[in-house]
Amino acid sequence: MLKELDPPAVRRWSRHCATSLGRARAEIDALNVFPVPDGDTGTNLHLTLLSAADALDVLPVGADAGATWAALARGALLGARGNSGVIVSQALKGLADTLGPARGDGADLRAGLARAAETARAAVARPVEGTLLTVLSAAARAVRDAPDDLAAVARLAAEEARRALRRTTGQLDVLSRNGVVDAGAAGLVIVLESLAEVVIEAYSERHEVPAPAGRVVPEARVRPVPEARVRVLPEAGGWIAPEATGRHADGPGYEVMYLLDAGAGEVSRLRAELDALGDSLVVVGGEGLWNVHVHVDDAGAAVEAGLRAGRPHRIRVTWLGARPHEPGPVRGVVAVAAGDGLAGLFAEAGAVVVRREPGSVPPVAALVRAIRDAGAEVAVLPNDAAVYDVAVAAAEIAREEGATVSVLPTRASVQGLAALAVHDPLRRFDDDVVAMTDAAGHTRHGHVWVADRAAVTSAGLCRPGEVLGVVDGEVALIGADLAATAVEVARRLVSGGTEMVTLVIGAGAPPEVPRAVEDDLERTRPDLEIVVYEGGQGGYPLLIGAE
Repeated sequence: MLKELDPPAVRRWSRHCATSLGRARAEIDALNVFPVPDGDTGTNLHLTLLSAADALDVLPVGADAGATWAALARGALLGARGNSGVIVSQALKGLADTLGPARGDGADLRAGLARAAETARAAVARPVEGTLLTVLSAAARAVRDAPDDLAAVARLAAEEARRALRRTTGQLDVLSRNGVVDAGAAGLVIVLESLAEVVIEAYSERHEVPAPAGRVVPEARVRPVPEARVRVLPEAGGWIAPEATGRHADGPGYEVMYLLDAGAGEVSRLRAELDALGDSLVVVGGEGLWNVHVHVDDAGAAVEAGLRAGRPHRIRVTWLGARPHEPGPVRGVVAVAAGDGLAGLFAEAGAVVVRREPGSVPPVAALVRAIRDAGAEVAVLPNDAAVYDVAVAAAEIAREEGATVSVLPTRASVQGLAALAVHDPLRRFDDDVVAMTDAAGHTRHGHVWVADRAAVTSAGLCRPGEVLGVVDGEVALIGADLAATAVEVARRLVSGGTEMVTLVIGAGAPPEVPRAVEDDLERTRPDLEIVVYEGGQGGYPLLIGAE
């Protein structure tokens, strides 16, 4: 038996958790009736712990306890899936905060379980009893007076967790009506039983399997019963699970999850905003990185709240009800445009256009509507780096409604025009996306604009009224004359392999600016094809693309 939960033991425990949850995944999924009967709690917990275990696999073998526990907690945070996965990731953070700087003996584990229960409960906006929070709290209370022996604490926590799991059926009406225990709590029991097995059976350093004798917890078994709709899960716990009942019909329609880069103050305001939008709200993390989970009717509003708070990424949207929309058999393209002329160009080429004001991003809901209108297979052209995350969120929602959607990494309108120029609805969708992405990727982009305030740029300090020349998203030069700066930007974009240059004239741009660029290119590169459009975009007098 282990005396201390050292880094090698933590690694073995994390991998044993992932393996055990993988084996029990289907059974736990079948138990899932709360907070929604979506049949994925076992899968979510398995993926969460798998992410934690994988994070330790890439850690140097000699890493100390602090680094090991920190990697475990961060891996779980980054890979957390679903309501239960996010809560368990926070419980692991509570353990890490306590055990990382400690020896890892029985007293430390006792303190760690108490911290885990507190941390997990604090992460949930509206805690409900009869869930894994209840079971974790029961396990932490049970070991408060346990002897300072690691094996005794681990065993007592696992045993009390299983007893508390049985009690969840009578603690929550939806569990009682279905005759089941809480699915998330069932997964937590496996996590704590795995810990007891690692500590007491002292896993082999070479094999990720328990020792053959003296098991602390009976091997989970599934045995059939006469009634077809009922299955009995681990015999010791008496779990009874009806077959999966399908998607949620009455509550919020979407599960929204994303990682968020933001400060603590912004996250506090986000919690209040999301709490008003929906339920099952869990926000966990810290030090600038957070994992956000909520069930809402308006998935777009939940993502937009994240955009106001910071930078959401790894956005996942899951529809919890019946499919509200079955798109028709049409291939289409959605393009975001910031000017009347640009909107007309995209529309003439066959795209469904979403308008936005310069310097702003369109609402998620507007993009979702456009994708629905475009068809069953849709390529989305965000045409601005700031729009990309919103487009990804809209695509996630549309995918849950049955559409096939690909968001192309177009960072400028000229890239979107290049992509749309090679769009072929008769090609296989994947082939069409590859061709459009390739065309966009081979289009360098630039623009000029007049600074309205002093700022530090990649080309140095600029003052109000000076002209900024942007090449491939970076300020490359600062000039005094709009036309001269535009000419220099075009020269930097054009290379020996350039075949065509596109000029998109902005609203109110002096006519001598595009004319100066045309004249210079016709003189220095007479082989080039030059195309000029009236884009009507505000803020940028001239957009330049080089294909």
